Amino acid sequence: MHKSMLSGFIIDCRTDDLKSAASFWSAALGMDTRILPGQEGDNYVRLVDPAERIDVEVQTVDHESRVHLDIEADDVEAEVRRLEKLGAKRVAQIRTWWVMQAPTGQKFCVVRAHSRDFAKIARDWG
Repeated sequence: MHKSMLSGFIIDCRTDDLKSAASFWSAALGMDTRILPGQEGDNYVRLVDPAERIDVEVQTVDHESRVHLDIEADDVEAEVRRLEKLGAKRVAQIRTWWVMQAPTGQKFCVVRAHSRDFAKIARDWG
């Protein structure tokens, strides 16, 4: 069976000034910023959790500003199917991940496992 867990939160900002948005959230949450390399850096700024427990990113978007969560999985498609059985719906596939919508309307993403703790937690699950 595949494994999944909360990956983090993405702060979606409808803005033309990602740097200022990231600076606000960095100060508000007490987290340093880390610019991501390449094209990813055009749309995302990572906020560094001092305890390294959760991934938080500030993202520039075209839709209304909001916060959404990411679920990371070792098998994205299997996790998407599991969530569909619970009532979620697929909204859009973007690169390697899926935007989903919960039965209650919130959008969230299912992404590939990438956190340092994922492998350890998956081993602990057996």
